[in-house]
Amino acid sequence: LGTQELAGEVGSWLRKLKENGEKRAPFVVVDPVMITTSGHKLVDDSAKVAMIEKVFPYADLVTPNKFEAEELLGRTLCTPQDVEDGARAILAMGPRAVIIKGGHSLLEGNNKVVESEETNASVGYAQDYLLLSNEAAAEGKPVKDRARLCDGSRGVWIRNDRYDSDHTHGTGCTLSSAIASAWAMGQRERDSIGSSIGGENVGALCAMRLADACCIAKAYVNAGIARGVQLGKGPGPVVHTGFPNSYKNFPTIELSASNTSMSSFPAMQSYHSAKSSSAAPALGRILPIVDTVEWIEQLVSTPGIEDIQLRFKDTTDYDIILDRIKRSSALCQSAGVRLWINDYWKAALEAGGCFGIHLGQEDLASCVDAGGLDLIRDAGLAFGVSTHSYSELCAALGVRPSYISLGPVFSTQSKDVKFDPQGLETVRQWRSLIPPDIPLIAIGGIGNADVAKVVREAGAECSAVIGAVTKAADVKKAVEALNAAME
Repeated sequence: LGTQELAGEVGSWLRKLKENGEKRAPFVVVDPVMITTSGHKLVDDSAKVAMIEKVFPYADLVTPNKFEAEELLGRTLCTPQDVEDGARAILAMGPRAVIIKGGHSLLEGNNKVVESEETNASVGYAQDYLLLSNEAAAEGKPVKDRARLCDGSRGVWIRNDRYDSDHTHGTGCTLSSAIASAWAMGQRERDSIGSSIGGENVGALCAMRLADACCIAKAYVNAGIARGVQLGKGPGPVVHTGFPNSYKNFPTIELSASNTSMSSFPAMQSYHSAKSSSAAPALGRILPIVDTVEWIEQLVSTPGIEDIQLRFKDTTDYDIILDRIKRSSALCQSAGVRLWINDYWKAALEAGGCFGIHLGQEDLASCVDAGGLDLIRDAGLAFGVSTHSYSELCAALGVRPSYISLGPVFSTQSKDVKFDPQGLETVRQWRSLIPPDIPLIAIGGIGNADVAKVVREAGAECSAVIGAVTKAADVKKAVEALNAAME
């Protein structure tokens, strides 16, 4: 959009598309190519103003790099806080979302930056900052009135380690195009309801919204930089590969841009890697999830049970929950079984004696806001996180958990699930996107040993089970069969 006239024409065309009530409005990504990598301006001020006034109001996402954001804002971005403030200012120009691309470090391109611990901490990473309007963030959100760490309305830092490579030509344009492509893949899946299993959407693509698309695009670009080579003179181009399939390129969502010192939670290894030299405890092949002390008492004496998760479906009364945790903890400790507490991390810390805590994405966000992660880590407890989408996986990886769970793999009636079934292909994909030293637990619809077997074959090291145990005619035989299936 190099001239005022061109920006005006494009804006007029976009307005007609967006205001056409007969068809669904297209998803519009605007990459404001304004300044070269070497710092030369490509558009004059009149074109810039026209772009802001005529095009931005119809953009679903604007994708400036650091220099372009500075040109739009008329000020220098020297710190991560400057980037966050700048994103809010660009969002106020009319687009529904903005991502300030982090290919350039904050120390590049200007002489006004005063080196600080905060700025220096960000230099080793390529970090993009995503900010969504409340309206855009609400689309596809599983629980409308509760936040997740990956919700773009909170502001999201998407991070990869920075490659020491000069072959990065085209990374900015590639990122913007990859975001649009990933979003379109998700919309195509949602449009094809009923094409797979019993009229349901299946797989993480169905949950592909803007934050997810940005995470996938980030992984795509990172893989392209990793394979960059010299072609001709000057920096080589980013290589175009395929849909992200490696944990080596998959990004994390970080709590802050300058966060470099967050330690991992206590490590777990899978049952299948327990013969390694690692001293980390081995997660059991199955994780029964129950909601009464009576079930805890029965399971701790059942051969083959190494881990149990306690959840609370019938009460939110803190005192009742605390009492159940204390009694369950005593039973598990006496039997040498590890007890995991679902959601109620404060009660678990107060009760003591628990091995670990498991949180869903909404509870993870509220825990972070309350300073709970540090308390859990300081108490030495293991930590597991649920995931259902690509951006949720990035958020889970960002807190360095002991394990990650994916679900529901199949349809389930055990709770009001806000996501479609994932299917076995997503289990395979998750296993490739998660570092091999973090166990993957599959959950949802794993009702017997035959189902557990195909989940294991897809790559999950542990199956979380409910009815397969609690509804079994013979619990001991059911546990034996499930463990054999997950061998």
